[in-house]
Amino acid sequence: MEGKWTKESKDGYVIIHNPGGKDLGLAKDTRVQLITEDGLAFKDFLGTGKLAPYEDWRLPAKERAKDLAARLSIEEIAGLMLYSAHQVIPACGPQAETFGGTYHGKKFMESGAKSWDLTDQQREFLLKDKVRHVLILELKDTETAVRWNNNLQALAENDGFGIPANNSSDPRHSVGSTAEYIAQTGEPISKWANGIGLTAAFDAEQVKTFGQIASREYRALGITTALSPQIDLATEPRWMRFADTFGEDTELTAEMARAYCDGFQTTPGSEDGWGEESVHTMVKHFPGGGPCEGGRDAHYAYGKYAVYPGENFKEHLKPFTKGAFDLKDGTGRASAVMPYYTVSWNQDKKNGENVGNSYNRYLIQDLLREELGYDGVVCTDWGITRDMGPKEETFSGKCWGVEGLDEAGRHLKALEAGVDQFGGNNDAEPLLTAYERGCQIYGEEAMRARLERSAVRLLTNIFRVGLFENPYLDLKASLETVGNPEYVKKGFESQLRSITLLKNRGNVLPLKQKAKVYIPNRHIRPYYDFMSHRTEDCFMTPAGKEAAKEYFTVVDTPQEADAALCFIESPISQGYSPEDRAAGGNGYVPVTLQYRPYQAEYAREISIAGGDPLEESANRSYRGKWNTAANEEDLDMVVRMREIMGEKPVVVSVSMKNPMVMAELEPLADAVLADYGVNPRAVCQVACGEFAPQGRLPLQLPADMKTVEEQKEDVAFDMKCYKDSEGHVYDFGFGMDFSGVIEKRS
Repeated sequence: MEGKWTKESKDGYVIIHNPGGKDLGLAKDTRVQLITEDGLAFKDFLGTGKLAPYEDWRLPAKERAKDLAARLSIEEIAGLMLYSAHQVIPACGPQAETFGGTYHGKKFMESGAKSWDLTDQQREFLLKDKVRHVLILELKDTETAVRWNNNLQALAENDGFGIPANNSSDPRHSVGSTAEYIAQTGEPISKWANGIGLTAAFDAEQVKTFGQIASREYRALGITTALSPQIDLATEPRWMRFADTFGEDTELTAEMARAYCDGFQTTPGSEDGWGEESVHTMVKHFPGGGPCEGGRDAHYAYGKYAVYPGENFKEHLKPFTKGAFDLKDGTGRASAVMPYYTVSWNQDKKNGENVGNSYNRYLIQDLLREELGYDGVVCTDWGITRDMGPKEETFSGKCWGVEGLDEAGRHLKALEAGVDQFGGNNDAEPLLTAYERGCQIYGEEAMRARLERSAVRLLTNIFRVGLFENPYLDLKASLETVGNPEYVKKGFESQLRSITLLKNRGNVLPLKQKAKVYIPNRHIRPYYDFMSHRTEDCFMTPAGKEAAKEYFTVVDTPQEADAALCFIESPISQGYSPEDRAAGGNGYVPVTLQYRPYQAEYAREISIAGGDPLEESANRSYRGKWNTAANEEDLDMVVRMREIMGEKPVVVSVSMKNPMVMAELEPLADAVLADYGVNPRAVCQVACGEFAPQGRLPLQLPADMKTVEEQKEDVAFDMKCYKDSEGHVYDFGFGMDFSGVIEKRS
């Protein structure tokens, strides 16, 4: 039959237009021919001239996935089950020093390569290891993203069964660097309030709008999976990932999770919600990573345990069951789930195992799969199968609870638990070895069926978003989408709406536009950053100083100012000290939420959880130990400004990464603005009255560290809250506008 379809030439690829059907994208140097059936065009990946079910875009995604999975070799299925390490595109700059990449054996600057060329390593893991899930960290710009994607997809199209690459990203729309990895980006993507900042607006519709816009920008960059949202209940105020969550309120977190996933996943007008505008969401972290003992994070051996002193485990499941697994707009459920690194201490009610969540059969197979009925992709967090480092604080593999197994053994145990995919692993060899060991235990037929189940789930997701039909990007369309002025405007509005006015004594805010303001510099002492690198002693000019020049007259001395404007950050500290260990201690120290030196008099005498190959004692208590915030001088700055300014206003803008003890700070300030990671221009617009504050506290601010130590890691809203000099209690939902306290909205 003569085809009804037409052909259009693009930059590096061609588009086949099927009237009333799917458009097909093909590389210009493709090996793939076309099959015409009923006047419509289909890709002949198999080269048989006959239409196979997986090649037929008219069929349901799962039916196509089952057909293709049955055709794949174990090696090809293993490749599908791998998720690449972080990719820096191009592989140059500081991040490339960590994550690597060469071009014909040379570093980027020496190679003569274009920014969108594939690295040697990308070619290897795609062709040799058959990896089809790629995590993008850094992108130079939109053009680089588009051309790199098209190069990658052309390589995949010409290999094997033509399975396209499913590219993904950690959150890249937030302003600050609060996320697990800084999704550094050169492209002009819209910038929004982060998780807890979105919550401060108490508006789920805004979250859905964000999802709709962010997904369009992601698709324009070739990204089809979002490693988000982070829906852990933030019931532990000291946890370093607090700011990335939607907070500790169960119902609100569930509502935000549902809105986020609906916004990202839904293609308008699609019968089942899926389509060419959809982006998969991978919700994290099951079964909830919030209740880390003492606030220590599970990226490190010293923070591997989640504890439940309030016996509140089931509450932490509700953002999944009532939110991400109960969507409104057609796709039904978040398409993927990521368990956290943590060992959920004593929560395995069937086998009694205390192992990392991805290794726990009770949590994944019995609870998530069978009891909760989840049949989407389960992907481990990154690096869980690699060996741990030589020290508790080393940023390395995170094989918690299975340190004694080899890499292949860890892969097999995760398979037995019900995991589909291994984050941060480009190498198929340990997974193939795990398969062989599984065959010896369960038989080849059973192991083939086990891997095929995972392959069906993974392929279903790739089919759902139309990648088999057209994975290619049009540069002009992408340039018009990424950083679209309307998207940028809405993102900035979300930042404005997140800012919370906590105090406004004497109505000193708003300051008059072009008022004379003095903005002091900051000093931050060395501390261990996210990657466990020791930072340098840092004297810095706040970013707000330059931003303020647009709204105020910034002067050189406080004496000539009408007001002091102090840009500071909530206290920075960590709960582990190599110095304490070197001095004969166990290494554990308190995470402090106050600036001044803090002694943990009320901490547990014996930790709830413990035990580690690197430790002699299972007791991780830090009772009686001291810690001081690395940015203690933020408080000194405010003290100094109070003394110098006398009766003139001192306005404090605090970027709040965690709940903090305000008792040291608040009495010194005439006005306090809290943000959760925004462009300082947003703070200035509120401070000068260009935008009236709307945000409310998405968290509790504790009265003191005693209440922090005595609260239970797994229980929400169990702290005594701070009462300020104006008689206001800084509890969840509190906030002010320029006329007074904002009435709480339901």
